[in-house]
Amino acid sequence: MGSERLPGKILKEVLGKPLLGYQCERLARVTLKEKLVIATTTHRADDEVVEFCKNRGLICFRGSEEDVLARYYEAATREGAEVVVRLTADCPLIDPELVDQVIRFYSENRSKFDYVSNVLERTYPRGMDCEVFGYSTLAEAHRQAQLKMDREHVTRFIYSHPERYRLGGVTAAGKNESHRRWTVDTPEDFELIRKVLTELYPKNPNFLMADVLALLARHPDWENLNAHIQQKDTHS
Repeated sequence: MGSERLPGKILKEVLGKPLLGYQCERLARVTLKEKLVIATTTHRADDEVVEFCKNRGLICFRGSEEDVLARYYEAATREGAEVVVRLTADCPLIDPELVDQVIRFYSENRSKFDYVSNVLERTYPRGMDCEVFGYSTLAEAHRQAQLKMDREHVTRFIYSHPERYRLGGVTAAGKNESHRRWTVDTPEDFELIRKVLTELYPKNPNFLMADVLALLARHPDWENLNAHIQQKDTHS
């Protein structure tokens, strides 16, 4: 809720539903998950996130606002996770089938990789990001990471040390769509997502990434709304 560029962004509403509601609804369709945990902060502003979870029967964990690595480690420890799937709460268009694909790739290659994601080499739109790693890898990163930046970003310590961790990537089979920005961090981002959800959700609440691409092919000007926005995260 404490976003600098768009305060309260994850609970901003479209068609009477908060963005986090759309994301949780979509993640409920991920077939390979065991449980969904919202890992928020102890900051007072995030009381609203806790209330959101309580009203919907969702598991919620509260931890450090700045040491996000510790927050993830503590949440995973409390829930007894063996494998952690990391998704950020500003991606309301996340495709559950893509999440399943990344989880499946990790599961089938656990003997080869400690960490798997679709962001090591970007081929999917921003807003489709998914990372999967074992609890033991997360625990080691939590013990070893010292830099402030490595504590602020959950997986930076892992993917910054390819000599230490075996990294695996999932890339799109078709056209590279990494130039597209479907995450929500600014008012311009929100306006694009509002248009997409307003158009697609009432007709087909289970729409997938392909449906968004088809919609934007019909309305190519919509993506001009946030084409100029610079990404703040650590992935290229």
